[in-house]
Amino acid sequence: MPDSRATVSSDASQAVAVVLATTEASDLRCSAGTLLDRLTGQLATLPVRDVHVMARSSDIIHVPGGTHMIGTEGPKGLADDLRRVAKAARSSVGPVLVVAGDLVAHTEALAMLVEHPARDTCALVGGKDEPPGPTRPPVRIEGRSVVAAGTSFHEVGETNGTFRGALQVGVPDLAGFAETTETLAELAEAGGFGPMDGGEVPGLLLVGLVRSGVQVRAARLGRLHADRMTVQADADVAVPRLAEVDENEARLDAAVKSDDGFFATYAVSSWSRHLLKPIAGLGLTPNAVTGISVGLAALAAVWFSEGTRPGLIAGAVLLYLSFVLDCVDGQLARYTRTFSPLGAWLDATFDRVKEYAVYLGLAVGYAAGADVAGGGPDGIWALAVAAMILQMLRHMIDFSYAGARADASRVGAAWTRAAGSLGRTDSLSRAAAADDAWTGGGNPILWLSRTMEKASPTRWFKKIIVLPIGERMALIAVTAAFFNARVTFVALLVWGGIAALYVLFGRTGRSLSR
Repeated sequence: MPDSRATVSSDASQAVAVVLATTEASDLRCSAGTLLDRLTGQLATLPVRDVHVMARSSDIIHVPGGTHMIGTEGPKGLADDLRRVAKAARSSVGPVLVVAGDLVAHTEALAMLVEHPARDTCALVGGKDEPPGPTRPPVRIEGRSVVAAGTSFHEVGETNGTFRGALQVGVPDLAGFAETTETLAELAEAGGFGPMDGGEVPGLLLVGLVRSGVQVRAARLGRLHADRMTVQADADVAVPRLAEVDENEARLDAAVKSDDGFFATYAVSSWSRHLLKPIAGLGLTPNAVTGISVGLAALAAVWFSEGTRPGLIAGAVLLYLSFVLDCVDGQLARYTRTFSPLGAWLDATFDRVKEYAVYLGLAVGYAAGADVAGGGPDGIWALAVAAMILQMLRHMIDFSYAGARADASRVGAAWTRAAGSLGRTDSLSRAAAADDAWTGGGNPILWLSRTMEKASPTRWFKKIIVLPIGERMALIAVTAAFFNARVTFVALLVWGGIAALYVLFGRTGRSLSR
């Protein structure tokens, strides 16, 4: 696979990095010179167009061709730091990466932000096993998003992660980010955040993003390291520690979804990561893997249409392999960072096509009345059509709910920016409201959902009961191989009906709590 970091393009769509070298720890020594030197050297290997280093004594801009001073001024306070970040956001035509100058991190950790094809708004976060502290502000993560963030001034309930001092703001969010950052600067100038210093600027910016309603993707570190330093002894330990982790292996790990379904997690993702390097080495694209997956599903449908026991078993095996590749195409896209909206749309569309083709094959085989006990027409087409309609209704519920949430988020973000203060009273009331929403706020459905997330068995039960695609493919393969199409369709209708009611009931309850 070609190294995407070999050259740095000047494409305006690439990120502009703002390095906040406002703490003395940025000048701590390491083999590359200072921590700031090391960090800017890492950024030079990534697809970052310009690197602006903001220091209290001067402003510096690093570009691939060299380093240029763009002005020297006297000491600047927290408010001025925030205003300069806002100015960089307003002038940028690409995403803006904001990173603490005292950060010691794997290059791959930074790449998770700037090399993501979505060029979206995201933050580098660590897991809940590492306790929060002054250089690790607490965050709460739901699904793939940061939904609450803290500083020494802002509290967060039910924390399950920590922010590591690097975030990126996507182009669609830059204007709102600049406005929010200027509001934060006004509050800081008025002493609204107490004794907070410039070292907390990254955390404060994340708080501003989250509380203004921006969706912030959580870029999880996994095995990678990223920590801010405070004293030389910390840097002396942290920099050599980076060599303990193979960054390419960590990239493979990150390519596998951490929040997938039960069957996908244990029957596919437990071993499919080993396919990624060979497939990438062959030059296959994620869309090509999707096409192979479709072909295997079509062959499965053909074997199912035979209606014989060997045909049903062969179809079940091919259906499983098709699902494996259905998982691998996304893993390959994440590993190579080549996924696109088109690829995601094709993947989702062909998932439906493959499933309905299998329904057709099963119905044809059963109606032929071959040697499988109970074969014959016997209402099989009504069951097949009913199963197809049920799945269509479930997908309609899913997509309409996702669209409604996205619309509500945009409206909420606009209202927050228009309404808004992020000062002491408003900040604490917003934090209380967020914690109230997290615990259920008197809504028993939401409270039960949050409670089930806290234990592994009930969390897996929530994933299994909704009959996601992995469980559906497993259900089809097992019932078809060991029984017949009638059993398959009845099982899909019963389990799918329960799943539809569960999802409809739960999402209605969630909607009422918002």
